[in-house]
Amino acid sequence: MGVLEGRVAIITGGAGGIGSGTARRFTEEGATVVLADVAEDRVKELAAELTATGARAIGLGCDVAKASDIQAVVDTTIAEYGKVDILVNLAQGGMGEMRYLDQTTIEDATYAFVTGPLQSMLFMQYCLPHMKERRYGRIINVSSQSSVVGAPGFAPYEMAKGAISALTRNASQEWGQYGIVTNCFLPAIKTPAYDMSEQGRAAAERLAAEIPVRYFGTPYEDCAPLLVFLASQEAGYINGQAIAVDGGRYLIA
Repeated sequence: MGVLEGRVAIITGGAGGIGSGTARRFTEEGATVVLADVAEDRVKELAAELTATGARAIGLGCDVAKASDIQAVVDTTIAEYGKVDILVNLAQGGMGEMRYLDQTTIEDATYAFVTGPLQSMLFMQYCLPHMKERRYGRIINVSSQSSVVGAPGFAPYEMAKGAISALTRNASQEWGQYGIVTNCFLPAIKTPAYDMSEQGRAAAERLAAEIPVRYFGTPYEDCAPLLVFLASQEAGYINGQAIAVDGGRYLIA
């Protein structure tokens, strides 16, 4: 039996690199997965691939900028499987176009927050009653090193990621008493997006040379194992933490 046997997990951003890698690892460990992504065709295709291996998986279209879509994902999960044990909040609006702080508009910041911490908050809120009832929950959010060390030119993204870290800490303090632990991870991971352009491939090579372990980690091999652990029964005493998955590129205390 896998360490997630019998657990039901919602994975947002399920069609993405980290999302798909996590979904594969989770199902290998026995979890049932509900994959949500705005790329509905891709996420349903991934769910079908997983189902073909004997796993239990469904793919749902979800625009995280719409609260009704978020509610529908949680409602469908409960209707199909009767519970939700794990929430992995990977969906995000992306870094967007470069915006220095003095150029950032209300619209820029609003979009970053709606598709980042606010949608993560809603998924957490909608899952809370079901986790609280069973007195068990594992919530995993995704933040970014750039919100800690700074990356000029991406002010809206950095502000939103910093808010996700704060959201994680708050939930850890308020919900731990219900058997629900909340953590976040800060990845430097080579997703398929890096292979879509010459510029992206060059950036990946540069990062691999800068990372102390001298390679650029991948979603399935290097990131998903941590998420499996954080989603497991054994992680019940790890709460409110921000864990870097970056080969030592940044040393974040």
